[in-house]
Amino acid sequence: MRNLDLRFFYFWRRHSFPPKIDRALRLYTRLGDGYVWILMIVAIYFFYGKETLFELVERAIFALLVSLALYWIIKLSVRRKRPFDLLEEVKARVPPLDKYSFPSGHTMNNLAVGFIIFAEAPAIGWVMIVMPITWGFLRVYYGVHWLSDVIGGACLGFLSFWLGQMIFVLFSQ
Repeated sequence: MRNLDLRFFYFWRRHSFPPKIDRALRLYTRLGDGYVWILMIVAIYFFYGKETLFELVERAIFALLVSLALYWIIKLSVRRKRPFDLLEEVKARVPPLDKYSFPSGHTMNNLAVGFIIFAEAPAIGWVMIVMPITWGFLRVYYGVHWLSDVIGGACLGFLSFWLGQMIFVLFSQ
């Protein structure tokens, strides 16, 4: 896995973006810090109404709580170093939100909630599947994650969604 991570990392880094696009992509990745949810709440309210929004928020709380619990347990157990910590020539080009690399929280936590929206409101929910995956790949490009962090984050995001829904159903009865 380490060899694949290194090969993908260096392949991705060799293909740089023009400065204006690079700046725009850095801002785009910052949406994954939580800012995108303001836009998504407005879109759900506008297109689907208050009732759907409240139901999605209820469901999302369970998925997010599962995701955050798994995230911190795994992150603090694995303690994987980030590319900019291991590779001398690499500088982090976006700010990491914590110290360790695995799993990608931008991918994991946003997908846990994104799958909820996709399941209930697919016409706009697909955006919340695509965005966390692209954020993950861009965070590899910017030196703060490995490919396996993003893949692991995606798998754990889906697991968090699924477990969150099971817990939601138990509490709803």
